[in-house]
Amino acid sequence: MSVCRVLVLISGNGSNLQAVMDACDDNLRAEVVGVISNKPQAYGLVRAHQAEIDASCVIARKGESRAEYDERLQLKIDEYQPDLIVLAGFMRILTDELVSRYLGKMINIHPSLLPKYPGLHTHERALQAKEEEHGASVHFVIPELDAGPVILQAKVPVYEDDDAEQLALRVHEQEHAIYPLVVKWFSHGRLIMKDNKAYLDGQDVGPHGYAPD
Repeated sequence: MSVCRVLVLISGNGSNLQAVMDACDDNLRAEVVGVISNKPQAYGLVRAHQAEIDASCVIARKGESRAEYDERLQLKIDEYQPDLIVLAGFMRILTDELVSRYLGKMINIHPSLLPKYPGLHTHERALQAKEEEHGASVHFVIPELDAGPVILQAKVPVYEDDDAEQLALRVHEQEHAIYPLVVKWFSHGRLIMKDNKAYLDGQDVGPHGYAPD
């Protein structure tokens, strides 16, 4: 089986990038062939350089529209010829045109148990709602924000004395476990998106993603 070419898009620290790179080092049948950031100061670029992975920046220009930015981003993405695009804290909303071009080949990790709390400030919102559990979701990316079919979720408890930072740390730990696993499924040809649903080993994983028996 050929090696899956993985491209990771980041904006910041790149801890999920690191988790995926580390997993690829453990014979995942996947290789991170490139990292793209929209922020030149993103520490994830340092991680890429340390791992001798090609890294580049696509920085928004003054007065540039989202569509114009995404046209330049698409050109850079296509240079890497990725089989899978992994959004790992990429803090831009992508245009429908760009997302549609890579439908079924782009995944994202979101810090909530989707469909709860799409968008920003998920930990604060979960605390305000007095949720008893919170977590993270890996999903395929579709044009509607944070609405693509969920592949896998990880849950964490919410404690009475939690603040947003404590809760975020607990969620991040789970993100680093589940994101490489989903990359592995995809790279082994076990995971596909079809008819706006996620299928693992030919089975519809359902609205909340894969749940082991």
